[in-house]
Amino acid sequence: MYVARLEPYRLSDLKKLVDEIRDHPLVEVSTIGKTVKGRPLGIIRVGHPDAPHRVLIRARAHAWEPGGNWVVQGLIRRLLRDDEDARRYLKRYCVFIMPMANKDGVARGWTRFNVAGKDLNRNWDLPADPVYAPENRALETWIESMIAAGRRPDLMVDFHNDQSGRLHVSRPNVEVDKYLANMARLEKLMRVHTWFTEGATGSNHRTLGSIGEGLLERYGVHACIQELNANRIAGLDDYPSGEHWEEFGRGLCEVYYHYFSPEIDP
Repeated sequence: MYVARLEPYRLSDLKKLVDEIRDHPLVEVSTIGKTVKGRPLGIIRVGHPDAPHRVLIRARAHAWEPGGNWVVQGLIRRLLRDDEDARRYLKRYCVFIMPMANKDGVARGWTRFNVAGKDLNRNWDLPADPVYAPENRALETWIESMIAAGRRPDLMVDFHNDQSGRLHVSRPNVEVDKYLANMARLEKLMRVHTWFTEGATGSNHRTLGSIGEGLLERYGVHACIQELNANRIAGLDDYPSGEHWEEFGRGLCEVYYHYFSPEIDP
């Protein structure tokens, strides 16, 4: 018997999604590295690589937190619907997704760390250890290659589950005024176009070494951590489910469209 607190999303579910979309003309699936145990790590590109803006998404850095996988699935399927709205979205931005960072942990039914004992949402203030955190090193190398090619991600979102469901906005020791304004814009847009109501972390929030802080401080990427409440979705007054998180992912397509708009209000 298996007991899951949250609706599971397995390696086999990811494989089904990748098999479903792999041959789509707007999709590219690339292998960028391997986990500690040698499982391939991929980046899924959805959209035109020369689109004006780029969103980078990571899910499942912590194995017990499947919400991000459901969000990613809803977002990808919405972007590939080939209707007027989908075409509008993909004229403005392209999405790059690392859908399951901690594959070894997911396969073993673990909770937070990779199989070498590393938290993949820490130590981003320094170069990743290729032995103990090859999952982070693979993404770090990919980001560096994008920057070198003149395609720095404009926005990075790392999806997690916790008991609050908040948007975690970091404040490392760099110039953050524009970043904070963009995060406030992102929060406002999520309130308009999704069921999100939980709000953002306070003005003194720091998560030292998190991917949000590390990417902003080291690479100038406007990065944040989006928690998904594992207990209750406040905006729906309902329990968290894969269906609800897919709905959130579909709404994010509209959010990102307006985030990269010159409009001041959503």
